[in-house]
Amino acid sequence: MLLSRAAARRVVFVGGKGGVGKTSVASALALAQARAGRRVLLVSTDPAHNLGHLWQCTVGPEPRPLVPGLDAVELDPDATVAAHLQQVGDALRRLMPEHLAGEVGKHLSLSQDAPGMHEAALLERIAELVHDGLSRYDLLVFDTAPSGHTARLMALPEMLTAWTEGLLQRQERSERFGAALRSLGRDDGIGARALGGDAPASTPADRDQTIRSLLHRRRHRFEHLRATLADPERTAFFIVLAAERLPVLETIELHAQLRRAGIDVAGLVVNKRAPRDAGAFLAERHAQEAAHLDTLRAALPALPMQQLPLLASDVVGVAALEAFGALLAAPAGTR
Repeated sequence: MLLSRAAARRVVFVGGKGGVGKTSVASALALAQARAGRRVLLVSTDPAHNLGHLWQCTVGPEPRPLVPGLDAVELDPDATVAAHLQQVGDALRRLMPEHLAGEVGKHLSLSQDAPGMHEAALLERIAELVHDGLSRYDLLVFDTAPSGHTARLMALPEMLTAWTEGLLQRQERSERFGAALRSLGRDDGIGARALGGDAPASTPADRDQTIRSLLHRRRHRFEHLRATLADPERTAFFIVLAAERLPVLETIELHAQLRRAGIDVAGLVVNKRAPRDAGAFLAERHAQEAAHLDTLRAALPALPMQQLPLLASDVVGVAALEAFGALLAAPAGTR
């Protein structure tokens, strides 16, 4: 079920509660698609990165090959915020008088731990990967952070698109006001002196053009990401869970949050399902899991559900991932 649905998409998100096997599912899916001849980028947005441990190699912020046809990236939140603020700082320093460079640095330092900064910076990087990656790869697979973080992240594109649009409108009003001052012969560096400078860092027209270019680029990236996420023909979100009470309840809530954000949930993957024919203890466990899955089916009756068995060993390394990927090819509803 998972493999067949992913084969028809360009972007796949794998999410769910922490510790249910999202990284294993995302990695096995990406590997299977690469073996099928597609060019795949596997991206981890989870701060508790496991890609390197699972693939037994070092994975960092830039794409590195894992096997032929498959590259991987781990997005480190702190490094992503630092790079984001560096980019913002460079732009501000070009626009502000030189003697205010210290104030820019102080503002950015305070912004490092501002609420929502990690999510906004991470979303900028995801938007960049989706925008640029779709021209270089056939499939992007995102191994996401635990449910709550991912739900907030998925809701951000529309919010930040609207926010950026508001900034553009304000900037355009400011530009018209500046043009009116210049037509009256009164724009003689007044903007820079109001900021404490003796002269403008650049001409008003240059500053306006730079700001407008930055905002238009940002808006374009967010609009592209929002359109991609909302297109079920291009994007699918799979929720991975364990057949336990809390993961089931969290899955129902995550599904509702994603639907509110306009994102299609293509299916559910129940991982580590206990066998019913391996002794009394596991048989009882299997029956208890079945009751929790009945709750899930009652809440989300239209969603395909694929069940993967509890394995005797960890899924680590290419051979184990290939074997695990074979399980993903089974039809939905298997026990």
